[in-house]
This record gives sequence, structure tokens and C-alpha cells, in this order.
Amino acid sequence: MLKYVDRRKTDSSKWDGLKAVFGSEELLPLWVADMDFRVCDCVLKKLDEYLKLGVLGYYIEPKEYKESFIKWEQTYHNYRVHEDWIRYSPGVVPAINWLIQILTEKNDAVIVLTPVYYPFLDAIKNNKRKLIESDLINSSGKYTIDFSDFENKIAKNNVKLFLLCSPHNPVGRVWKKDELKKLMDICEKYKVRVISDEIHQDIIIGQNPHISTASIGDYDSMLVTLTAATKTFNLASCKNSFVVIPDFDIRKNFDNFVKCIRIPGGNAFGYIAVQSAYEGGRPWLEEVLQQIRENYLYVKETLEKELPLVEISPLEGTYLVWINLGNYIKGKDMEGFIKERCKLAFDFGEWFGGERFNNYIRMNIATSKENITKALERIVGEINEII
Repeated sequence: MLKYVDRRKTDSSKWDGLKAVFGSEELLPLWVADMDFRVCDCVLKKLDEYLKLGVLGYYIEPKEYKESFIKWEQTYHNYRVHEDWIRYSPGVVPAINWLIQILTEKNDAVIVLTPVYYPFLDAIKNNKRKLIESDLINSSGKYTIDFSDFENKIAKNNVKLFLLCSPHNPVGRVWKKDELKKLMDICEKYKVRVISDEIHQDIIIGQNPHISTASIGDYDSMLVTLTAATKTFNLASCKNSFVVIPDFDIRKNFDNFVKCIRIPGGNAFGYIAVQSAYEGGRPWLEEVLQQIRENYLYVKETLEKELPLVEISPLEGTYLVWINLGNYIKGKDMEGFIKERCKLAFDFGEWFGGERFNNYIRMNIATSKENITKALERIVGEINEII
């Protein structure tokens, strides 16, 4: 049985970090992309067994850890990963930053599809690379790729690297095979390397199945895949992610980089949690997916009924709903309205690519129905006070 946990006063970033980010502790948080659900029992059981040993000394990666990941990818994503391709990182975001340094030089151009998860943008700018943005096409909330714009910007700017978000955060698209192939063929044509962030690969809500970018053709020499059990099983604090590098030369450069920064592996808790989740956590995940589907339908149906001019992007993947309130609230007033009037904390659209997205909010629905209901009641009530 899926269990909601009240995480207030537990040093939760999402619940107890509100003051630093939003300036107030009195907000209902639906922002940081983790869940408010108790993790699966198989994970807690294995961690409890380890703690009962009473020694927290140096730890080596178990052989079964990689085996569990390889089996999961083959079973659920039809991607055959070789053991020697797998490398460790403490998170997908650190891996993106490492790979930008490994695969590009200062001032090289790196392209993204915007709006996009804002650490992509930060990684490019913080590492002194040139940010190139190709906006997705928005048709009443449904997003597609502007392939012509994507290719033209690659050619014009001599782009060296493409950061792909698949499934896409924040617009909730699960890319189809033909869309992925067009992107990869363009990148191959211009010798652009690709980092495919697939951390949300298991959170599939709609009809499109997740297709691993690496499974659609022979792109091994240009592609690195990043994923983790983090979103799937709510294990963010375990600091454990997978970097899958089929190409020998890229692997060699990655290994040399890691040797220099001395982060060869992770902690015991991450290895144990991830392995046990992949081995026994599927029934728990099915419960989570059902709860997310129910929460999404409730959000969609409520807003369509109460605020018919709201634009809600169809949620195909992730547990993050992309909502356009611009027909009711001017973009420049969005943060004040959400924080001060509604007493809510969301990720704001501007974070994902600048002012052109400031009509939007990103809502994390991996929480209790009660929290979702409270949030919607506040938004609907406050907008009705204005109009």
C-alpha cells in the first residue's frame, strides 16, 4: 500500500528549504522533483540489514548492482547495456556538467530544446559554453520539435553538443521513435555529440512508451545516456546515477576526468538502495504510477471545469505538470500571485528558458491527493477573486 509521508521538519529540501528559495516557510510546496511517498519496503529492508551490521566503513560496488540495472534496462526499455559501458556519477546533473567539460571546449556551442529543465541551462553557462536554444512548437499545450530550427541553429552556430531531455521536463512529452531518430540523424550529420538525460524513463503516464535513444540506431560513437533510479523509486538522497558510454574513447576521457577529481564511486546506501529497488520494486512503482495518473486527471479535469482558459500540457511522462495561467494572470505577476496570494511553491516557467515562459508554472503531483486539492482550491479561488 502506497503511503504518503509528512516530510515537514525532516530537513527536506522541498518542504524545509522554502525560505531560502521563495522567501517564506508558509507555502504548500509542489516544486522540487521528488515524491512524498514512502519508498518501497524492499529498499528499507536491505538498508536496515546493512545498518544492523554496525560498521559504516569503506564500501565497494557489488557485482549485482550493475547486473540489476542491466536487467532492468533490457526488460523495461529494450536497451542492452554492456557492463563495461557503465560508469558512476552522484547524480545526472553532475554528470551533465562533467560531460560538458569532457566533450567540449570553452566557448563551444551547446544546444537544448526549450523550455527545458533549468540545470541544463545553468550547466552550459556555468561551464562557459555558448547556449543555443531551439524552442519547441506549442500547439494548445501539445509540444513538438521544430526540426528545421534545430538543424539551422546547429549549422549556423557550429554546435558541438546537444543536451536531450527524454522524457522531456517540463512539458511532459515522451518522444516517439521517429522524433528521436530525426534528432539523432541531424546531430550525426553535423558531428554533434549527444547527452540523453533519461532519468524519468520509468514515469510514463500516457500512451507513448519510453524509447531509449540508444536503442533506435547505431549512434554509439556520439551518444552518452544518463539515467538513475532516483525519480523511479524516490531515491534522490542516495546520490547514485548511471552514465552509459558505449564509445571507448569517450569512456577513456571520462575515466581520466574522474581520476582527476577523485570521485570513482558512490556510497553504500546508494548502491544498496538502487540494487534492491531494481530487483524488487516494480509492484511499488506500479502503485506510484497509478496515483500519479489519478492526480493528473484530477488536476486536468478540475482546471478545465473551473478555469477553462487554462492551458494544460498533456502529461505523457514525468510527474510534473506544465500549466499556462497566462489567460488569467500576466506573466510578470505570476510569482507574486502564486506565492503571496495562493501561498504555494511551484517551479516558475521563467526558470526553464527566460521571460517568454513566465506565463507558466510546473506542478509536482507526486504527492497526496489532499495536497493537490488544496493547491487547486487556492488557485481557482484566487483567480475567481480577480476576474
